[in-house]
Amino acid sequence: MRTPNFAQRLSMSNAAKKAQLERAKRLADDPERAQRLRSREEIIAARNHRIAERVAARRSAEEREAAELAARQAAEAVARAAERHAREEAEARRLAERAKREAA
Repeated sequence: MRTPNFAQRLSMSNAAKKAQLERAKRLADDPERAQRLRSREEIIAARNHRIAERVAARRSAEEREAAELAARQAAEAVARAAERHAREEAEARRLAERAKREAA
């Protein structure tokens, strides 16, 4: 078995580079490959669009839930205030009646 000398190695390297370059040119000019790349880009764009729609839907659902929670909390606060006001009025009436009885 004979070991290749420097000139032979250089020649084989240049031939390999040339073959690789020709293969890359063939791949770049292949219309089927271009079509596959276009379809892949369309698929990626559609997937990104669906993801964006889901994120927007989730965000709007979260915003709706937050608004409902705020409305519920406001209604509870109004109910508590009305109940407190009713208790205070009842207490004021009892005190007024007691003061009236004591005066009589």
